[in-house]
Amino acid sequence: MKQHEIAALFAKMADLLEFQGENVFRIRAYRRAAQNLESFSGDLDQLAAAGTLQELSGIGADLAAKIQEYLTTGRIAAIEQLTRSMPKGALEMMEIPGVGPKTAKQLSQQRRIASVAQLEAAARAGQLKGLPGFQQKKEQNILKGIEIVKRGQARMHLGLAWPLAQEIARFLEKVPGVSRVSPAGSLRRMKETIGDLDLLAAAAKPLKVMDALRAAPFCARVLVSGETKTSIITTGGIQVDVRVVKPDSFGAALQYFTGSKEHNVRLRELAAKQGLKINEYGVFSLKTGRKMTGREEEDVYKAVGLRWMPPELREDRGELDAARTDALPQLVEANHLRGDFHIHTNWSDGSDSLPEVVRAGEQMGYDYIAICDHSQSLKVAHGMTVERLRQQMKEIRQLNARSRSFRVLMGAEVDILNEGRMDYPDEVLAELDFVVGSIHSGFTQSEAALTKRMITAMRNPYVTLIAHPTGRLMGQREPYAIDLEAVFRAAKETGTAMEINAYPQRLDLCDTAAHRAGELGIMLAISTDTHGLDQYQNITYGLGVARRAWLTKRQLLNCFSLKELLSWIGKKRRRA
Repeated sequence: MKQHEIAALFAKMADLLEFQGENVFRIRAYRRAAQNLESFSGDLDQLAAAGTLQELSGIGADLAAKIQEYLTTGRIAAIEQLTRSMPKGALEMMEIPGVGPKTAKQLSQQRRIASVAQLEAAARAGQLKGLPGFQQKKEQNILKGIEIVKRGQARMHLGLAWPLAQEIARFLEKVPGVSRVSPAGSLRRMKETIGDLDLLAAAAKPLKVMDALRAAPFCARVLVSGETKTSIITTGGIQVDVRVVKPDSFGAALQYFTGSKEHNVRLRELAAKQGLKINEYGVFSLKTGRKMTGREEEDVYKAVGLRWMPPELREDRGELDAARTDALPQLVEANHLRGDFHIHTNWSDGSDSLPEVVRAGEQMGYDYIAICDHSQSLKVAHGMTVERLRQQMKEIRQLNARSRSFRVLMGAEVDILNEGRMDYPDEVLAELDFVVGSIHSGFTQSEAALTKRMITAMRNPYVTLIAHPTGRLMGQREPYAIDLEAVFRAAKETGTAMEINAYPQRLDLCDTAAHRAGELGIMLAISTDTHGLDQYQNITYGLGVARRAWLTKRQLLNCFSLKELLSWIGKKRRRA
């Protein structure tokens, strides 16, 4: 939990430094450290006690000292000092997508704007157009950004919710008398954003669990506490609701509190037609009131003649009918994944060396990974010239020569430039095993222009995968305008795969778009877009999207064996 708090502080520090016009490398160090801490799944206290904080990706002596300071005191004095020097409202404005530190500085110093409310009023009145770089389009984008913030304030992304829930679950499992614990609600269904965290525990004596939760070190405030339910606010400001039921009702309660509401309504209608009632305590006969079952979730579905269905499917999108006819898909599972694509190293904007990244991929149990550092035009991310790319390829060949059981694919994340042209010439792309095409600029182009740009790139025989196809960053940037149906048709025609980017703020494609792509027979791939070693673990969130999209292992490129993968890539290249 503490790593997320420190990550937020480091991201804030990067913004503060940029506002002050500090050294770009110092700013980048804080941003990279924040990103790496977000995905860190270990115990910071243990690392601090052992004096090994600098073993974390992107953490040097100065940042390690600040982490130690926070762990010891609960604060970082340098950040507090810099915060006090900021103009009123500047930090609040920097939370708005499209209003970075430089823009906030302009607004604060040249327009004396001191709050989001003032900014919204000025944008609506057209009073910003006189500032350098401000046109009507930018005013509109700021207003959209304010709406994004308003909509997103009450929800958190999976990358924050999932590890927090796991940590609380581990705490509850250690409470004497607790026999089972599980996340519930939208988190268990792996929705892309979560409101409050819901957890369910089974125990014969619920009050002991309530007492332990109220006394937990992560509990900052108790909202309400009863005999079987307690709601708290964590030290990170997140609401957590914990319910405790008797062991013989755990399955029924888990089904009930997992939802979705629409799924549960349909299930209860089906039960009523069979003379049954389902609630959080079990399955009962309407005629006699006798409890028939409830200990296991599978038994709840079996009582109404249905197969158990994975939580990710429970959105009333046809899963009940599919279960009735035994037509539920065999969803992809973690052990089906044999590799990861779109991996960055410190050759571009990643934190870790090529050998370190490769070793971490092997430790994930994969058969292969694709190294895809940025191409030359993306200079802010240290994009590689053709000469540097070939140097990296040489190092990859040397690594591959040392291992027969693991393959490092030579790849690149290549910018799709303004007319759909790729950032490397075809003769260079032909030397690569795996080419990821990405849009990193020109987000404000028209839908027609962006769609044509992406389709043109897909017609290049060397482009294997289109990364984060809509460009969204949840809570920060809306998807750009693009005709996904046209893009999907082109993907099918050209044999180009579409990415499910597992970075928690992206999850792009989203579940509904990935489902549509799967319906059309388009190959997809889950990629972590790893920039630090711990981000390999983000595969969990991409897997959640794929399962919500009803995808099977045969629909995902990284479930293929290396031989199948290379054969699939070769088919597109032979079309040229």
